[in-house]
Amino acid sequence: MSEISELLERFRRGGELVAVVTTGAAGPELNFSPGPGKWNIRQIVCHVSDAELVGAGRFRRAIAEDNPTILAYDQDAWATKLDYHKRKFSHAIEIFRSIRGENYELLKDLPETAYARNCTHSERGPMTLLDLLRMYAQHAENHARQIQSLRQEYKQAKAR
Repeated sequence: MSEISELLERFRRGGELVAVVTTGAAGPELNFSPGPGKWNIRQIVCHVSDAELVGAGRFRRAIAEDNPTILAYDQDAWATKLDYHKRKFSHAIEIFRSIRGENYELLKDLPETAYARNCTHSERGPMTLLDLLRMYAQHAENHARQIQSLRQEYKQAKAR
């Protein structure tokens, strides 16, 4: 299996992975934070949902335009100013899974040569479409692990 095929499979599974690790989380568990400045499960899921929307634009620009500049964004400002603490958890999961599925459909049939297309990230510098795919495949996986840890910390805090 090529690196692209492997990354596409990991990317595809990302929506389901986040849904699975949040299964059964509700009420106070969604809003549990292990400390000041640390995101809770609701905020993490809102973040991955919004990040996937941003990714949708980035993928499309990298595919359709010649060396586009893709902009960074301030994830903490988004979390605060877009009221992640109030957003509906189930809706954020649904949006993430839907956009991730749409992004996967866009990427899965591209020729391998397309993954060498260039873009320039406003903070990270030169990247390829393959770099973007790698980044977004890891993104869901990293946050799924973070959610698992948070759920464990919540159980421990509740048991005290």
